[in-house]
Amino acid sequence: MPTGLHLNAALFSTALLATALAATPASAQKKYDTGATDTEIKIGNTIAYSGPASNYGVIAKAEAAYFNKVNTEGGVNGRKINFISYDDAYSPPKTVEQIRKLVEGDEVLFTFNTLGTPPNTAIQRYMNEKKVPQLFVGTGATKWGDPEHFPWTMGWQPTYQAEGRIYAKYILQNVKDPKIAIMYQNDDYGKDYVKGLKDGLGDKAKTLIVAEDSYETSEPTIDSHIVKLQASGANVFFDVSIAKFSAQAIKKVNEIGWKPLHILNGVSTSIGAVMKPAGLDASQGVISSAYLMDPTDPQWKDQPGMKDWVAFMEKWNPSADKTDAFNTYGYALARTMVQVLKQCGDELTRANVMKQAANLKDFEPGVLLPGIKINTSPTDFYPIEQEQLQRFQGETWVRFGPIISGEVRD
Repeated sequence: MPTGLHLNAALFSTALLATALAATPASAQKKYDTGATDTEIKIGNTIAYSGPASNYGVIAKAEAAYFNKVNTEGGVNGRKINFISYDDAYSPPKTVEQIRKLVEGDEVLFTFNTLGTPPNTAIQRYMNEKKVPQLFVGTGATKWGDPEHFPWTMGWQPTYQAEGRIYAKYILQNVKDPKIAIMYQNDDYGKDYVKGLKDGLGDKAKTLIVAEDSYETSEPTIDSHIVKLQASGANVFFDVSIAKFSAQAIKKVNEIGWKPLHILNGVSTSIGAVMKPAGLDASQGVISSAYLMDPTDPQWKDQPGMKDWVAFMEKWNPSADKTDAFNTYGYALARTMVQVLKQCGDELTRANVMKQAANLKDFEPGVLLPGIKINTSPTDFYPIEQEQLQRFQGETWVRFGPIISGEVRD
């Protein structure tokens, strides 16, 4: 039987242990919401594997390959990523159906990089009412950075409006007597770009823009729109289109002998998916913008981040086209997502996932242009806000000018 001294010492040690346990931060305790366990994190995704935007399907394939790499190497904090990706054919009603399946059927923790402005618009209110993170959506519409009204939705890439403003500045500074013709997709994606351009042109927009024409994604070809815009006498063509139609536009502009300054939106600059199908000769001189390294640009071949990407592609995504920039995009997004999950530690709740997504500090996923980093805060849901202009020359894009910030807050 212990003496009183030993008993007191034992009680004192027990008290110290209890105090230490009580002082342990809540963040050290494992906390889970639906979709997370000790061994698994379920992530949902919708993308166009079919339909008019099917070129973008490679993005999710690259993401799946990266998550597979992470899982093989032990997962994130010991948990394997279960990446569930469904085809929505870039059709908002189909997106709604597939997202409900992911949230209510598969019970994912959150959705990640769902593709397209119309599809994401169709699910934004649902995701916020359910309080399920709609993270790093695959669209640059400005409305994804509105934490006050939609605290569960966050973008990733630079906004379309910011990009439009950058093009406006370039036109005003470099084109004598500009006459601008605009072709845009008839939805929020297309209109966001047009708003950015007009905002950048300011009061001059009314006189400088001589023609505007929109297309529907259900159209098999946009050739008639190109012919119509050429007839306006424009010497600048602002081309706001997804990959399939961008390739058609470049090809048709060349075929009819129109020689405008061709400005192509940054979502359609993939050499493998756009420039090669359009024809490299027809693509010469096209101007766009970039925030990611171009995998076809030889200047990056010895850059550590690009070397890591090449090694990843060769081992984990070997059948994919290395000239297709959508593979670089998917890789960068997947790395960003893994960083958020690492920051979550053992608190895999939807609220903490959102909290950590809004707490990225100078993160660099390896393939951003030098000088561009990812930063977010509880009041800043725009992870990337810088770009650089580029011109297509020979078989690749050539960057020029400074890194430009195109922040948009209105």
